[in-house]
Amino acid sequence: MKKHTMIIPLLFFCTCLFAQQFPNSFSDGKFYKVNGANLWVVTVGTGEPLIMISGGPGGAHISLRDFDSLSVKGNIQLIYFDGFGRGKSDTAKNPKEYSLDRDIEDIEGLRKALHLNKVSVLGHSYGSLVAQGYAVKYGEHLNHLILANGFHSFIMWQENDDNSNHEIKENYPEVWDQLMEYREQGGISSDTKHREIYGNVPYGFLYAYNPNNFLESRSKNYPNSFNPDLYYQMVGKDGDFLVGNDIGTFDYRKQLKDLKMPILIYGGRFDRVAVPSMMVKYKEYCPQAKFIMFEYSGHNPQIEEPAKLFPIIVDF
Repeated sequence: MKKHTMIIPLLFFCTCLFAQQFPNSFSDGKFYKVNGANLWVVTVGTGEPLIMISGGPGGAHISLRDFDSLSVKGNIQLIYFDGFGRGKSDTAKNPKEYSLDRDIEDIEGLRKALHLNKVSVLGHSYGSLVAQGYAVKYGEHLNHLILANGFHSFIMWQENDDNSNHEIKENYPEVWDQLMEYREQGGISSDTKHREIYGNVPYGFLYAYNPNNFLESRSKNYPNSFNPDLYYQMVGKDGDFLVGNDIGTFDYRKQLKDLKMPILIYGGRFDRVAVPSMMVKYKEYCPQAKFIMFEYSGHNPQIEEPAKLFPIIVDF
């Protein structure tokens, strides 16, 4: 997820609503040393370990807490963590330390720190890049791979940019005109002003089937819930228009067909970021996977169709 990763549905954001059932993201965790950095980890439930990899790049784990009830519905232990540079975890002294390769290695480091032989992973949005990279490099340690509203290549991420900007141009012309005026003056995506203009587009417009499912909250009480320095280091300084750096070069299309573990891939029909026209190509690149399109969801089926999604994950 790109421009609005820091926005979290209010209904699910406040973990205190589930205080009797689920740990609190703020306090009920533990730091683990992983590749020289302290990473904040919160576990929910018991059973088969499922590492949850959040989106962005730059998003903290709190954006995924909508998955909590999986720990009740199935024999699953959800392992949430704030990646390097996110949330309560350590941040880099230099943004150049942030990379897709580092994030992949941190999953392996986390597995070792938790003393787990095998794990399953669920990568949401940008997290799918990390999950795929981990499966390619460390597949012998994976029980299951779940790719949620993800991206198979830089080609698909560029389509994310192009489609998002097209939708904004056509539906929010007043925002687009303001953006173009700023860009004509030399402004780029990573500028604070540029990000502020993008912020005038409601989250639900690009990310939801029904925007009413998303009561917006910017998780102000959670530290570093979204790290823009990390985001623009990964996608490039003008990454909301032309992807560069790590996101401008990743490509798993040729490698997916060789993965041996069980794979579940799903998307949302109304996702204007991980667009369906690109999402369905996973059927070609990874034909051995189980593929599902959620017809009444955008970028977050765990919020819009949990009653359908969660039993599928448990059965899988």
